[in-house]
Amino acid sequence: MMISSGVLRHSSLPLCLVLASCGVGAAQNASAPAYSSRGTSAAYEASPPSAYDAPAHAAQSSSSIAQVQPVPERPGLGTTYGEQVYAPISFTPFVRASSSPWADVALHYNDADGVDAHAQYLGTRPQPLEIYAGDGSLSVALVDDAGRTLPGLQASGRTLIAGADGERYRILVRNATTARFEIVASVDGLDVIDGKPADPNRRGYIVDPHDVLVIDGFRTSDANVAAFRFGKVADSYAAKTSGDRNVGVIGLAIFAERGAVWTPGELRTRDTANPFPQRGYTTPPR
Repeated sequence: MMISSGVLRHSSLPLCLVLASCGVGAAQNASAPAYSSRGTSAAYEASPPSAYDAPAHAAQSSSSIAQVQPVPERPGLGTTYGEQVYAPISFTPFVRASSSPWADVALHYNDADGVDAHAQYLGTRPQPLEIYAGDGSLSVALVDDAGRTLPGLQASGRTLIAGADGERYRILVRNATTARFEIVASVDGLDVIDGKPADPNRRGYIVDPHDVLVIDGFRTSDANVAAFRFGKVADSYAAKTSGDRNVGVIGLAIFAERGAVWTPGELRTRDTANPFPQRGYTTPPR
């Protein structure tokens, strides 16, 4: 099924980028616009329980009351809902070549101690890490507030990125092709545009040919995002909304645009095309 939509363009502060996505509910409406952004970077108060509200595990004796132990805090890092960042977007049409992603990427992240321990176990050390998607035509990295690529390592098919509590980061996608791609991104299992549990069928940001896409945070409006910042799991946006089960992973589903996609892989296939792949005899038609 071809998926069509419009796209968004946005402006930020130090890098040139293009993003695209379409608003909430776009998965049900294939003609909804996608977003593209171009720029230089991107009470409830409970009432006291009554005497009849005692928990089931409470002691029966009036002289002994069971103590409820706090749930231990999970170690490692999550992504918090940071300060507002100016990152305006606009809309542009985009029709997916297929309902299935052209490529997908998963980046697991943790604090430096956790990643260093894993690196020592493997006899290596974290290095600035950029991951290549699909046939290598697109690359993905996490960068800090100054644009430096965060360190990490690849082991057993998994990518691990090291972050620091309180540090701001961005998701950066480089497109080395002459084609456009749509990037549906999630952080801690949440869609970066609407904050709902992530689904690749939602619309995403668009990266233009030979351009760089920078995703600065969770989108709060057509003009702003809440910056991505590493923090304690309990303080993460996911833990405070849908739950912390998927904290620690960033996902990207990458979709090609309908029409010719001249990636290096496609060009290599064309360049090595064999005019006589097999010699044999004709067979009767069925």
